[in-house]
Amino acid sequence: MKRLVLITAATALGVGGTAVAVTAGTGGTARSAAPVAAATAGKGIAWGACTGSLAGKAECAQVQVPLDYRKPKGKKISIAVSRVKHTDTKNYQGVLFVNPGGPGGSGLAYSDGLKRWLGGVGHANVAAKYDIIGFDPRGVGSSKPALTCDPNFSNPIRPDYVPRNAKEERAWIAKSRKYAADCKKKFGWLLPHMRTTNAAHDVNAIRAALGAPKISWYGFSYGTYYGATYATLFPKRVKRMVLDGNVNPKTVWYDAQLEQNKAFERNIKLWFRWTAKYDSIYKLGKTQKAVEARYYKLRAAAKKAPIGGKIGPSELDDIVLSAGYNTGYYIPFAQALSAWAVNKDPKPLLEWLNPGGDDNGFAVYNAVQGADAKWPRNWSKWHKDAVRLYKQGYRFNTWSNVWFNAPVAFWPVKGGPALKLKSNKALPGILMVQSELDGATPVAGGYALHKVFPSSRLVLELGGKTHSNTLNGNKCLDDRVAAYLDTGKLPKSRRGADAHCKAVPALNDPNPNTAKAASGTAGKDLPVGRP
Repeated sequence: MKRLVLITAATALGVGGTAVAVTAGTGGTARSAAPVAAATAGKGIAWGACTGSLAGKAECAQVQVPLDYRKPKGKKISIAVSRVKHTDTKNYQGVLFVNPGGPGGSGLAYSDGLKRWLGGVGHANVAAKYDIIGFDPRGVGSSKPALTCDPNFSNPIRPDYVPRNAKEERAWIAKSRKYAADCKKKFGWLLPHMRTTNAAHDVNAIRAALGAPKISWYGFSYGTYYGATYATLFPKRVKRMVLDGNVNPKTVWYDAQLEQNKAFERNIKLWFRWTAKYDSIYKLGKTQKAVEARYYKLRAAAKKAPIGGKIGPSELDDIVLSAGYNTGYYIPFAQALSAWAVNKDPKPLLEWLNPGGDDNGFAVYNAVQGADAKWPRNWSKWHKDAVRLYKQGYRFNTWSNVWFNAPVAFWPVKGGPALKLKSNKALPGILMVQSELDGATPVAGGYALHKVFPSSRLVLELGGKTHSNTLNGNKCLDDRVAAYLDTGKLPKSRRGADAHCKAVPALNDPNPNTAKAASGTAGKDLPVGRP
């Protein structure tokens, strides 16, 4: 989804291990909802040592899978996989796949990450019962090939997201069109096979190579749609499934960005309001409107004279947007903005700048969404929707979201139709968790996906403003997730949400006057959400 939530930067990972070929039986296509029976080449997965930050914490491998499941003996690609093995042999629960979202998010580090997060909220005993499987979906990170189109596309200083005239808009259109053309030139052969359904078949192939009759799944953000796709295609292969920060199946994918624009406008205003509450510290304004006006004044000035020579208005929006994702950013971003506004010190903001971004993540994000569903190919539709929302007051994220998705308007693959998610009597109970004020995956998505799967139970975090907020310190949420992973325990079925947890005040509205809050970010230490 819209943008990743990164509490601290993830360390680059290397993958060792021998590649193992996995093929699939006939009967499925890249666009079919029909399950495809997967079989190993007969030797399982040859695990080897991991390198980088996973060294000594997990084992790694490359698993070969068909590029096109309609041609199982044809061209192969490989998926980078990591595993942290269970230590509780008496109560072994099988394999637990984890996906951090995106699409385009690298998941290799999450085998150890999920183990660490469960332990951090007091449930190391649950993690010990699973073989936790992290992986880079096709095209991502250490998988082969890794999709990239233009490594310089996001280099600062980029044009202003908000076009003030037709000339500025045409500049972004040309930039986006060229990006799509570069993707076609470099990886045109891969792009038709980047649907979420293809990625779900990869998971099933890995499952077969592991020799596991079923899998459990923990999906954040886009990982909820990924998991729901797997559940639709392979219902008999699901044991347990946690979906946190749920994608609305009714808005895949063009309409999803329009709904995000509304939710992020609300959330960024909540941050402005919070900042005003602590004006004695940050001196950015005593009311929400005053802080908002100050921000846009600083933004306009950055267009004329970039902050620290590197942060223009688009870069500033990208940095601050994360406060709309996660309240863990409230304090550090208010500090950084204040340092510049009050003392003309650009260093704190520059520390949050990611020069050049992550082209692999950006490329896969566009490739998956472009292949998954139909998008408007007439630019007037994009323009009219953006102008309408901006005039309605959704000014913070509307145009930045347009340009993050705009390459798809010119994508060499005509995507769709979107997979119709559906339930099956074979599906076990699914646990869905949704924050009420989630910006990236608005609450309507939680209710909509819950309705698709009657066996699911929905836990709503009342007042929660952080995207995909499980394993982040809300004991009510975390204990429910752990109990479900441990025994399959679910809340009783009720109309609407099946259970509720209140947002934790100290996390949802942090107090910069306390020593713990002043230390900055806490909680999950790997990215969750859009790359």
